[in-house]
Amino acid sequence: MIFKFKQFSVSQSQSAMKIGTDNVLLGAWVSVDHFPHRILDIGAGTGVLSLMLAQRSEAMTIDAVEIDESSFIECTENFENSPWSDRLFCYFASFQEFAEEMQGEEPYDLIISNPPFYTENYKTNSLARNKARFEDSLPFETLMDGVVQLLSDEGVFSVIIPFQEEERFISLAQSKGLFPQKITRVKGNEQSELKRSLIAFIKNKGEYTSDFLVIEKGRGQYTEAYISLTKDFYLKM
Repeated sequence: MIFKFKQFSVSQSQSAMKIGTDNVLLGAWVSVDHFPHRILDIGAGTGVLSLMLAQRSEAMTIDAVEIDESSFIECTENFENSPWSDRLFCYFASFQEFAEEMQGEEPYDLIISNPPFYTENYKTNSLARNKARFEDSLPFETLMDGVVQLLSDEGVFSVIIPFQEEERFISLAQSKGLFPQKITRVKGNEQSELKRSLIAFIKNKGEYTSDFLVIEKGRGQYTEAYISLTKDFYLKM
C-alpha cells in the first residue's frame, strides 16, 4: 500500500495509523520560517511528517521516535527510500525513554507531533491502532514534559489535536512554560463543526494569532486555502 506524494512515496501497509488529512495538514501548516536546524517528530508512524519537513526545510537533522515496532520498521524504510535519507533517522523507543536518553544533548529547534488523543470510549480491537491513537499511551502531560526538556529556547512545538481538547491542552502547556504563538482551527466545510486545532507553542509568552481553515467547498471540491496549503504535496492539487 503506497501513498504517492509529489516528491516522495510512503509505504503504509505495516503502520497502525494510515496517512490521513491530519498528518498532511500539520506537515504543510508548520512554520519553518525560523530555519530549524534540528527537528523532532514524536510518534512518527509512517514518517510522513518528517518527510514533509525534509521537503520543506534545510534542517540537517530530522529525528523521529516511534514506539510500535511495525511502524518503526516501515518508517525507517520510508526514510531510506526518500531523497533525504541522509537527514532522517527513526528511533525505536517510547517518547519517555527517548526524552530521558537525550537529556543534555543539543536541543531541537522544531518539535512536531500528531499525538494520540482519543479516550477509552473510542477503543478498537486493534492493539497497535489503540497505541497509536489513544492518549493513555502518551498522556498529554508526559508529552509536554518531554517537549519542554528537548525544545531549544527559541524553538517551536507544533501539534494537531481535536478542537474540543484545545482549551485543556493550552492550559496544560502554559503550566509547563509553553505558550501559543499561532492557532488555526479547522472544519471540514462551512456547515460542519470545528474539528481540529493546529497549535504552535513557544517558550516566550506573548500575543498569539488565530485563524480558521475550511477544507472543502463541496463534496470533493477543495477550498483555495486548503489547495494553497497542500499543493506542494498532493499529486492532484
